[in-house]
Amino acid sequence: MKHSSTLQEATVPATFDRRTALKTIGSLAAAGAGTLHAPWVHAASTFKIGYVSPQTGPLAVFAEPDNFVIGEIRKRFAKGIQAGGKTYMVEIVVKDSQSSSSRAAEVTNDLILKDRVDVVVAGSTPETTNPVADTCELNGMPCITNDTPWQPHFFGRGGNPKKGFNWTYHFFWGLEDVVNVYTGIWDKLPTNRVAGALWPNDPDGNAWGDPKMGFPGVATAKKLKFIDTGRFPSPSDNFSSQIIEFKKNNVEIVTGVIPPPDFGNFWAQAAQQGFKPKIVTVGKATEFPAAINAFGERSNGLSVEVWWSPSHPFKSSLTGQSSAELAAAYTAATGRQWSMPLGFKHSLFEVAVAAFLKAEGKGGKALRDAIKVTNMTTIVGPVNFATGPVPNVSKTPLVGGQWQKKGKGFDLVIVENGQAGMVPLGGELKPIA
Repeated sequence: MKHSSTLQEATVPATFDRRTALKTIGSLAAAGAGTLHAPWVHAASTFKIGYVSPQTGPLAVFAEPDNFVIGEIRKRFAKGIQAGGKTYMVEIVVKDSQSSSSRAAEVTNDLILKDRVDVVVAGSTPETTNPVADTCELNGMPCITNDTPWQPHFFGRGGNPKKGFNWTYHFFWGLEDVVNVYTGIWDKLPTNRVAGALWPNDPDGNAWGDPKMGFPGVATAKKLKFIDTGRFPSPSDNFSSQIIEFKKNNVEIVTGVIPPPDFGNFWAQAAQQGFKPKIVTVGKATEFPAAINAFGERSNGLSVEVWWSPSHPFKSSLTGQSSAELAAAYTAATGRQWSMPLGFKHSLFEVAVAAFLKAEGKGGKALRDAIKVTNMTTIVGPVNFATGPVPNVSKTPLVGGQWQKKGKGFDLVIVENGQAGMVPLGGELKPIA
């Protein structure tokens, strides 16, 4: 299979790392002018999918379902796939970003130039999706990503709403959705509407704390006051200054978007310093059973956005499994509780395979064009890149949940569905004890 793209056809995003670009261009130059397309050539009987995720480092919790999902996809296509009247074997090449943006770009470069994949898929926050997509855009490689709010992914890469990108496509919810879900959760209990903000100095933190697009932009309309002590470096092991300010301003709501280790430090120090908010709704940190269990009894009552759950009324286009069946299969195989990335990891392969079938086994521009016109229902909901809100992006539904004590552990109960009524409520929001 031969990709017809060239380096000249690709659009270089404004925020692309210059050293990575030079490395990539140097690798192509070394191949010689007569073999410019060689890195993309491999056996025509194989559909190669490159997969990048943070399997180690502070974001590794996002990759917990990886082995299960990839194992199931490999079993599903063990005998190959029929496309364009031919049989293609399916090969998945897995790379660890190590929770590093520079490493994510490096391994994506390897997937394209050394492993000669047909498409790259990735998820797990802007630290992964942005450098992966930037590298694919530079090299004219079809790319599908999710699990990053669309604004940090699109605008964080220098995206122009009038033009979009040429090779990279993304599906997930946006900041407007998480703002509405969080404030919908906060509306369910009486508070003084004073919220302490934990926004780190990273793509997510800067986007969520953006004065116009983020939470501060809705403060007046939602009758909220945000106590923002400024961006802090992540990882961080000392939140004393934030806690002092929160206590001084009588904060009753805490919000933010920080990795589990950072939140663990904050939440332990809050207990030590006698800070007791009524509602804590924090992205990243409280999305995963592994992290919640590590926080112990103080996890009871924490709330968070829910991108996917066993309650979501969607089925896999690859296996026919419902969301509940996929979650149950994961628990049966691993002994672990389901987590939100499970559905989104699975959906990456749904979209990639559907596009390959539509392209009739062709790569390069044909595969890219097939991704562009994707209009399907996946395990996480509808994916249609023509719907926007900007080019190359499709939005998925979002609800809100709360971790509530059940037996020796915690269940993530859906308590807010104002934006996605198709996902049923599972209970009511309770104040943190």
